[in-house]
Amino acid sequence: MLLLCGLLLGSAAEAEDIQSPNKQFTLSVNVQAGGVPTYSLTYKGRPVLKTSKLGLDLKNTTALTSGFTQTSAERRSFDETWQPVWGESKNIRNHYNELAVTLTQAQTNRVMRVRFRVFDDGLGFRYEFPQQKGLDYFTVKEERTQFALAGDHKAFWLPGDYDTQEYSTVTSKLSEVRGLMKAATTPNASQTPFSATGVQTPLMLKSQDGLYINIHEAALIDYSAMHLELDDKNMVLESHLTPDAVGDKGLLQTPANSPWRTVIVSDKAGDILLSKLVLNLNEPTKFKDVSWIKPVKYVGVWWEMITGKSTWSYTNLENIKLDSVDYRTVKPNGTHAANTAHVKEYIDFAAKHGLDGVLVEGWNTGWEDWFGKHKDYVFDFVTPYPDFDVQELSRYAQSKNVKIIMHHETSGSVRNYERHLDSAFQFMNKYGYNAVKTGYVGDIVPLGHKHYDQWMINHYNYVLEKAAKYKIMVNGHEAVRPTGLSRTFPNLIGNEAARGTEYESFGGNNADHTTILPFTRLIGGPMDYTPGIFQTKISAYNPQNNSFVHSTLARQLALYVTMYSPLQMAADLPETYNKHLDAFQFIKDVAVDWDDTRVLEAEPGDYITYARKAKGKSSWFIGSTCDEQGRTSKINLSFLEPGKKYVATIYADKKDAHYEKNPQAYEIRKQNVTSKTKLSQYCAPGGGYAISVMEAK
Repeated sequence: MLLLCGLLLGSAAEAEDIQSPNKQFTLSVNVQAGGVPTYSLTYKGRPVLKTSKLGLDLKNTTALTSGFTQTSAERRSFDETWQPVWGESKNIRNHYNELAVTLTQAQTNRVMRVRFRVFDDGLGFRYEFPQQKGLDYFTVKEERTQFALAGDHKAFWLPGDYDTQEYSTVTSKLSEVRGLMKAATTPNASQTPFSATGVQTPLMLKSQDGLYINIHEAALIDYSAMHLELDDKNMVLESHLTPDAVGDKGLLQTPANSPWRTVIVSDKAGDILLSKLVLNLNEPTKFKDVSWIKPVKYVGVWWEMITGKSTWSYTNLENIKLDSVDYRTVKPNGTHAANTAHVKEYIDFAAKHGLDGVLVEGWNTGWEDWFGKHKDYVFDFVTPYPDFDVQELSRYAQSKNVKIIMHHETSGSVRNYERHLDSAFQFMNKYGYNAVKTGYVGDIVPLGHKHYDQWMINHYNYVLEKAAKYKIMVNGHEAVRPTGLSRTFPNLIGNEAARGTEYESFGGNNADHTTILPFTRLIGGPMDYTPGIFQTKISAYNPQNNSFVHSTLARQLALYVTMYSPLQMAADLPETYNKHLDAFQFIKDVAVDWDDTRVLEAEPGDYITYARKAKGKSSWFIGSTCDEQGRTSKINLSFLEPGKKYVATIYADKKDAHYEKNPQAYEIRKQNVTSKTKLSQYCAPGGGYAISVMEAK
């Protein structure tokens, strides 16, 4: 009998196959020789993932990677249409065929289930650990999920790092990653690269035969964030989880699930951008009342500090203890931006132009030595500087029908932030703040933890849950990249988690940056990219800073459409917008919530053109961004309602525009259009265009 069991265990079991509803994807699940669970995926008969291993290594006990037999396979189909609180589309279809394979490990009698969902645009799967005697509490040493690629694909990648995603995307073949890694790992406020071939998700790939493949994760809850380790000889990617302070990758108690591992595939680049697979793999929200969650267009006291024109701090002191400094007695530095009179100017500008909010950074005490000191008690989140009158500004903003957006920089001191959360949110409720921008600049305190480890993932989600109790929306900066959790927590209205506009003041982003981010970072959720910079020479604000924005002015307008977010900032200074009110009109007009979204043309790293229909209105907005080569965009407006007439206002690069040489050369023209209209529009190097399409009256 033992010999017979060995023979059975050593031979491959019959594969379980399942197709997507449209029959274009076929997933095969198998238990290979030695009891190794595997899967493979094809699209229209073409290999996407070859035979790839599944499983996890556990700490101080038998690994869940081999010795399995399949004990059951359950199938079901699911089809629903749901409406997000906010989003790119009014309705989202969630349609898949599911295969749940239960595996039993003979040596330990442990049970592990792998649940696969095959959609019309790709695959999602996760590990499930039912409650059982032999597996109650366990520690993950490493997850061993493989993605065995069918070739040396073109990749759009970031260096694998436990603490930051704020790198420039590198475009290369996978076989070239190792040679390019050192140059790609540029300095950051907190960073922990881990390998010469480790990369981050979402990872965008393109095969030589024209398949677009995106690998990411969904529903990251009570687990550490996943990176991908590349075997560059065999072109196999393997999951690499973020370790905690003692090197563990996950502390789990059954019943437990891993996040979903996602693979989005198409032979059309635009289909990747339109996929809702990651959102669909998240749980619906449990919030009974979502009326307080509103998309926001805002300005802020921010860019002037980023450029060095002003400061966050009230004084020039260098060594402070928050509970022992009387700021009323110290000398102010004269450059503090968050003062009452100046914030009123921003409130006036927002009110005049119909914007919803004003973000104010540097309002609270502690900014003198907030960074790089690994301080525990760094901020208290309720005490303003002497020149910031909270009560008066709250009154003034309310009189203008404008909301002030709170700023909570933690300096990575997470224990301190959690200690103050209730009092900070109560303070916000008292003074009428309904949204907060959180920040996690620098190393995590307690030291040893990483921005993307399980402990921090639980912290970010705890903040969302706590904020919801106070009806507060959250815009998380320097937090983990999104994984579709905005479906579950719709008060998560913004995330940074990538290299945003602020880097244009720190040397600049590549001209192709915004042609890549929608294919990578935005796959998991919206980004608070902070567009709208009209004065692209930073020296105009700070003569000591010679950086420049790698974009034309016209493309800055396009980003309000191409860089999706329900939270959109007009990031430049009011004084600059007042010089270009004709162009600023597009920022005033463009929506922040949508009923419909179309991708008119797209190629990662080269160009993207979106068209979006404003929520509850007949207006459409089009945005196009291109790389440093420039191009002529050709689109048709067939998405407009047939038989209706519209007026298109086109904000475009002039013929002599150039992101380096002549970025402010733009032109504005109007023309009548219908659903039969075709447009041809020049895009300068590093440029683009924006179009508002309003129904003719």
